[in-house]
Amino acid sequence: MTQPPQPPNEPPQGGFGAPQDPPPGGFGAPTPPPADPFGKQPVTPPAGGFGAPQTPSPAGAPQTPPQQPGPGYGYPQGQPPQPGYGYPQGQPAQPGYGYPQSPVPGQPQQGYGFPQGLPPGQPPQQGYGYQTTPMQQPYPPQQNGNGGKKFTTQMQIIVAASVAVVLIVVAGIWFSSSGGDEGKKDKASQSSGGTTEGKDGGQGGAVGGGGKEKAPADTKSKAAFQLPEPKVNDVTKVDGSWMTDKAYVKTGLNEIVGYDAVKGTKLWSIPLAGQLCAASRHMSEDYKTAIAFEEAKPTKARKYQPCNQVGAIDLNTGKLMWSKSVTAATSGDEPLRYNEITLSGTTVAAAGTEGGAAFDLNTGAERWKPKVSTDGCYDAGYAGGEALAVVRKCGTYDDPQLVIQALNPTTGAPLSSYKMPPGVDYASIVSTKPLVVAADVGDTAGDGSGISDFFSIDASTGKLLTRIAADGEKYAARCASTEVESCQRLAVGNNRIYVPTEDHEGTGEYGDTNEIVSFDLTTGKPTSDRADAGDRYTMFPLRMDGGNIIAYKTPPYDKGGQIVSIDGATFKQTVLMENPSEKSVRDAENSFSGDYSEMLYSAGRLYISQTMISKTTGSSLGGKEYLAVSFGTS
Repeated sequence: MTQPPQPPNEPPQGGFGAPQDPPPGGFGAPTPPPADPFGKQPVTPPAGGFGAPQTPSPAGAPQTPPQQPGPGYGYPQGQPPQPGYGYPQGQPAQPGYGYPQSPVPGQPQQGYGFPQGLPPGQPPQQGYGYQTTPMQQPYPPQQNGNGGKKFTTQMQIIVAASVAVVLIVVAGIWFSSSGGDEGKKDKASQSSGGTTEGKDGGQGGAVGGGGKEKAPADTKSKAAFQLPEPKVNDVTKVDGSWMTDKAYVKTGLNEIVGYDAVKGTKLWSIPLAGQLCAASRHMSEDYKTAIAFEEAKPTKARKYQPCNQVGAIDLNTGKLMWSKSVTAATSGDEPLRYNEITLSGTTVAAAGTEGGAAFDLNTGAERWKPKVSTDGCYDAGYAGGEALAVVRKCGTYDDPQLVIQALNPTTGAPLSSYKMPPGVDYASIVSTKPLVVAADVGDTAGDGSGISDFFSIDASTGKLLTRIAADGEKYAARCASTEVESCQRLAVGNNRIYVPTEDHEGTGEYGDTNEIVSFDLTTGKPTSDRADAGDRYTMFPLRMDGGNIIAYKTPPYDKGGQIVSIDGATFKQTVLMENPSEKSVRDAENSFSGDYSEMLYSAGRLYISQTMISKTTGSSLGGKEYLAVSFGTS
């Protein structure tokens, strides 16, 4: 489905990185195995969301390899909305997560630390996130049937020359990665992602601990409830899901609904004047949050209504506390239109192409709104949480200049400023405390992730602490280029940023795997942190839990997903939840696309929901389409 026409002065909404169709196979479909070298083709996992098995063949019938997995059930039907401006146009489509690149004939491939096709006597190559090992000594001479050969002087000279060549090459690589691209990088410390450091990343001190999530006596979960998709005739955003101690709250069609956290029965509903178009990721301690929504429902005369209403909702009582619109000198008499909204403390901050405005969470009183700027700058988007920060855009459309500012949440006054390097058209704020920014510098990511580099910034001074290169071929975090607070599959804590590696071949007959690794936010260097997903599983961070990382493990086609807690100090994994492997339950869990879904986990309860829905076809899951599904261990 093509992108609906945008209202005046409102940019088209972007997806994740380059304009590509969602990857086939849904949320991490297993990769088909390589052909057997003797001509026998191994059995390929069958089609389905994560690769659900097909109906068994009759006894004695010859088995044929199942077909390639089709698109996961959770994708909007037809084409997804076209991304906003700033996306690299004309890029070739990149393979989906977990699809290995075609090897070069005759050339050994280097995986993520897995020795592959190494000649006898050659040490394995270092993978990403592995501890650096000392240079291996030359292996002793091979023996034949007549016993060991004498290690002659000539042989010693040959071995010594070979070692010298290796040392020269290694030294050249080290020089190239550590100082050879200073002209392209900022002068702060950098990382190319090719080396590793000790556990403390050069910082010293302990990390990890303090997590609240504990493994239950029985980690096997049960399917709790499923929410059907509301019927729509067009692509519709349903961003926003929250958890309280009693309710699971989810955006619906022109409403926000609270459901019993265990049973899924409706507790309350908040009707809205129009469809929700932005929702804060954050809540206050007393379960209040912020939303932006359209001023009216679609009509024949006006199919696409402007998103100009800001409001606050109480997730405990199910009440819309207040809602309003504001005008500014830059917009004439028309109310400001919003693309994003966030919350920090008691400050609600919303932004669009005409600038930003802020309100008191409890009363709705204006704290600031867009002002006329002589330099042509405006607040493009805010990020909240423990602190408040903004991406401020200056310059022209063809030559923008982005500035990252830490803000006083009450007044909006900048506390510090950092000017992003040239070649950055859009930036996403990963974390406000510490202040971490992701950007695709010069459209070099090349994988549709929206990330080529992370920038760690001192929020008190605006000084760049380090710039971390995040090669799109190595790492699998993602940010929507045109949205400031949109990053997924990563977490920040312990003065580190935790990211998943790209999927790669595992050790089994078929199926991919990956790891979670980390970078130090002061030095920019990789640490020795490494959590392996395990054969046929892939994993990515959901959030921090004190000093520990909560991660979701995408399952193979015949298993249910898992939630694990990774100790921030030892990186030992503890399973918190194992979802059922029954086909009907697997199909429901696997029907959600990674880039168009939200995941919330707390205290033995997992909720997976859509962020975008479209006209249903009734062709998947036996005619069922889910807005959200839930699992529980208690």
